[in-house]
Amino acid sequence: MSQDIKPTHYLLQSVKTGQQFSDQGWTLDAPNEKEPSLIRTVYEEVQLEVKDASLGLFRFDDWLPVTRFLEGSSAPITYKSEGLAKHLGLENLYITFSGYWPEKGVNMRTCSFKETEAFAVGGRITPATKGVLVVASAGNTARAFARVCSDNNIPLLLCVPEDNLDAMWFDEPINDSVKLVCTRKGSDYFDAIHLSNKVVTLPGYYAEGGARNVARRDGMGTTTLSAVTTIGRIPDYYFQAIGSGTGAIAAWEAVDRLIVDGRYGNKQMKLMIAQNEPFLAVYNAWKADSRQLLPLDDDEARKQSEAIVAKVLANRFPPYPIPGGLYDCLKDSGGDVLKATNEEAMAAAELFEQLEGNDILSAPAVATAALIAEAKAGRIPKDATVMLNITGGGEKHFKRNKEIIYKQPDHIFDINPGVEDIKKVLDQLFK
Repeated sequence: MSQDIKPTHYLLQSVKTGQQFSDQGWTLDAPNEKEPSLIRTVYEEVQLEVKDASLGLFRFDDWLPVTRFLEGSSAPITYKSEGLAKHLGLENLYITFSGYWPEKGVNMRTCSFKETEAFAVGGRITPATKGVLVVASAGNTARAFARVCSDNNIPLLLCVPEDNLDAMWFDEPINDSVKLVCTRKGSDYFDAIHLSNKVVTLPGYYAEGGARNVARRDGMGTTTLSAVTTIGRIPDYYFQAIGSGTGAIAAWEAVDRLIVDGRYGNKQMKLMIAQNEPFLAVYNAWKADSRQLLPLDDDEARKQSEAIVAKVLANRFPPYPIPGGLYDCLKDSGGDVLKATNEEAMAAAELFEQLEGNDILSAPAVATAALIAEAKAGRIPKDATVMLNITGGGEKHFKRNKEIIYKQPDHIFDINPGVEDIKKVLDQLFK
C-alpha cells in the first residue's frame, strides 16, 4: 500500500490570526478561533528539493503534508507550447498537463488532476485514522478518490449527484472498500455536499474536508510546483477553470512558498480563473467587488448547473469569502475572473487537440477558451510567461482499446434524506 511512515515535517497555521499549531492527524480548522479561516501548512523545508520522477506525485513530498507514499501516483508535467502558443502569438506559453499522456510522461488513470488531491489526502491518512473517509463530488474528484482508495484499500464513501454518474468510469473494477451513493436526478453538487455533511455526523465516518484539507490544496499545488521548477521562474499569468477555486488557492499558496524559496522570483502570478457561463457564482461576486457571494435561488442554481458543459465547475458555495480563500487570492495576485460559453469551450477543446496533440476535459477547455479570448483581445503581453493549467485530459487516448466499466450507485437518496434513513442504508453497505 505505501512506504514507511515518515515523520511530520510541517506545522499548521491559521491564515486569519497567524496562530501556528501541530496537526492532530486530521485537523481541518484552527483550534480555539471563533472566526472561520482556512489553515495552511508551514513546512520545515524552505527550499523545495524535487525528487526522482519514479516517486510520481511524491517527488514533491517536501511540500506535501503526507505521512506515507501511496502506490500508483503520477506527477503533473509541464512543457513549452508550440502550436497553441504560435496560434495566439504568445512567446512563453507553458502548459501544465494532468491526465493521461504517457508520451510526455504523465499517467493519471482517471485523466484528471483530482488524482493529485486523492493521493495527497490518502497519504495524510495514518494507520491510527479509523473509520470511513467521506467525499462529496461532482464527478472527477469521485473518480480519482475511488481509484486511489480502491488501489490502496482505504475505506471510502462517495456522495455524487445521480446526473453526474457518467464520470464514474474505470478501466478496472473498484474494490469493496469504496461505496457510492447518489442524490437523485435533478440534484446538483451542493445537494451531494449536503448529504455528505449529514453522513459525517454519524459515528465511524469522517469528512475529507474539501478546501479546508491542507493535503487536498497542497496536492493540487503540485501543478504549480511542476510549472515553476520546469520553467525556472514564477509565471506572470496563471489560467485555470474553477468550480470551488480550491486549485487556484493552492496555486497562490504554492507561489508564496516559492517566493520564500528564493530561486524563482519574488512576485505572485496573476490568477486568471474562468467559469462556465451561465454558472457564474464567483464571476458575479468578483465583478461586483463583493467579498460575499451574491444570493442565488436553489432552483435557479440547479438549472444553471444543468446548462453548463463542464458540470464539475458548478459549485454554489466555493471558499470565496473565507480568509485565505479565493477573494483574498485574487486581490493579492492582481488576478481576474473570466467566463466562457459552452460553445467557446468546445471550440477551444478542438483547437487544443489539433494544435497540441491530445484531448482535454471540458473544465480545462473553459480555461483554454478564456486564455484564447484574453490573448486575442491583446490583454496579455506577447513576451509574458503564461501557465495554462490543463486540469484533465487524455480521456479519449486512455480509453482507446480498453474495456471501460461504470461503477453503479450502491444507493440513490432523495434530495434531502433524514439522518436516520441515511444511517440505515450505510449500516447495510458497510456491515
